[in-house]
Formats: sequence, structure tokens, C-alpha cells
Amino acid sequence: MGIRTLDLFAGCGGSSQGARYAGCEIVSAIDKWKLAETTFKDNFPKTRFYCEEMDSFTSKRIRAEFNNIDLILASPECTNHTCAKGGVRRSEDIRSEDSRKTAFHVLKFAKELMPRWIVIENVTQMRSWSRYAEFIESLRRAGSGYQVREQVLNSADFGVPQRRVRLFILCDRKRKPPEVLPTRRRWVPIGKFLEMNGKYSLTPLYSKGRAERTIERARRAIKELERDTPFLIVYYGNDSAGGWQRLDAPLRTITTLDRFALVRKEGRYLMRMLQVPELQAAMGFPDNYKFEFGSRREKIHLLGNAVCPPVMKAVVSRLTH
Repeated sequence: MGIRTLDLFAGCGGSSQGARYAGCEIVSAIDKWKLAETTFKDNFPKTRFYCEEMDSFTSKRIRAEFNNIDLILASPECTNHTCAKGGVRRSEDIRSEDSRKTAFHVLKFAKELMPRWIVIENVTQMRSWSRYAEFIESLRRAGSGYQVREQVLNSADFGVPQRRVRLFILCDRKRKPPEVLPTRRRWVPIGKFLEMNGKYSLTPLYSKGRAERTIERARRAIKELERDTPFLIVYYGNDSAGGWQRLDAPLRTITTLDRFALVRKEGRYLMRMLQVPELQAAMGFPDNYKFEFGSRREKIHLLGNAVCPPVMKAVVSRLTH
């Protein structure tokens, strides 16, 4: 029997897939999004999934329904830790703080279940949260007390063809969690996972209605690259790289929005958005992981919220062995 694992804020199952790679048994998972439940259960049919708000889990209910949990995985809501929110009105700011406080649900489960290990994943901006120090100190006091390691990891260092930098908080009740070491010396390029054989249709880059900013991104790339070299246009986020990237490097961070377009020359320049199977590969999910439900936009949202399985595999393997 593997390490009995509970996945909080489970999403579509990226953390659970990584833990499964590391030999864990995913016994229960919780997430409030129905589509996340459907996708998760399609890939983990033996796991008991609770499609509920975290507030519905009282201390009494946790003790009654979850038994002998060895490991808790948790990816609390992260949107409101990032600077992407911009300025907000006071009422919105209150809701944002409520979102940040979802991290404290992890403590509730830890105190009642007292698992040997906990892994919390979030954006690096979580460390600038006003209650972050309080949260870490509460982990150290939870149950019989946890030793804690905070570590920032880049998914590209673990064989994932994406540069995705995230904070991991590793907790162990018996020893200081060891440092998680990269598993790959050389980064994997995204071009290795893109479909170039005509499976997906492309449209002319220079077409009526195409946004001028899109054209300008493409022109910068065409000027920089060798003739006929395909590239990616990158929408949203930091534009310090000129709004484009090469195919011989890992993909920039996947978000919940559709933000990557492939441009290639076939007599004239053509383009298309990256498709779900390509983004799935860029997150490190295996080919046989099923994303059968929801619209294309919803599937991208699921992926953008997910944890890269190879990174979680490395984290859990290092922590528990």
C-alpha cells in the first residue's frame, strides 16, 4: 500500500498525478469546481472526490471522513497573491483577502489528521502576503509540530518544457525536509511537443482584423530570427522579451488564458493558437491523461491552474524517502 494522500484544492489532478508517480495512493481529493471533479475522477476513478467548499469541512467532519492520511497536498487559491489583479475597490480587496486565507484550511486538516507530511504549492508572490509569516509559524505549531522548508522551483529543471516558477512549502513532522534537487541539467524545448504536420489549421498572419499588436510582435520575431524559422507569439504578461519566444526553449508560463500562438512560414506567414494537447504536454501531463470534458477555454483554465506532475513527483519523492 502506498502513502495515503489527500489532495486539497485538487483541480484537475496535477499534484495527485505527480504523487502517484512517486508511489502514493490518492485516497481523497477536494475542489469546489465541478469540471475539476469530472476531469479528476476520469483519471482517478478510485479516489473519493468531494466537490464542495472548504468551509463545509468542520473539525468533526474531517475526523469522521478521513482516516490514516500520511500526506496532504494543497494548492490554495493563488490568483489574489499575484500582481495581475491590479487596483481593486475595497469590497473586492476584502474578497481577495478571503481568497488568500484559504491557505489556513490546510492547517485545519493538518491539526485534525496529523499527517507525517504536507506539501503546499503556490505562486512565489505568496511570500509577500501580510499573513505569510503567521501561516508558516502556524504550520510549525500544527499538530505535534512540523519542520518546514520553503523552496522556489522552476518546472524546466524537472524535464517540463515550460518555465513555471512556483513556491513549494515542504513540511515533515519527524525531520527537516531535504532540499529538492533538479532532475534535468538541460531544459527541454517546447518545439519538441508542437504539432507541425498540419493537424491543426492555420490562418494568414497578415489578415483583415488581426490586431496590430499581434502583427508587431510577429515583426519583431521575424526581424530577429533566421528566414522561415517558426516561433511563438506570447500574449499577456511581461513583454520584456518582445512578445514572442523561440521554439528551442521551454514555453513561458501557462496561465488560465489562451496566450500562445504558433507562427510559421509556408509561402506566407500563418498562425494558430496552441491547442490543449500541446499545452497538456507543456505542463508535463502524460499523453494518456484525459481532458475529455469542458470547452477548450475551460480546459486551458484547468491546465493554467494545475501543478506540473514531474515537479510534484520530485518534491514528494524527496520528502518521503
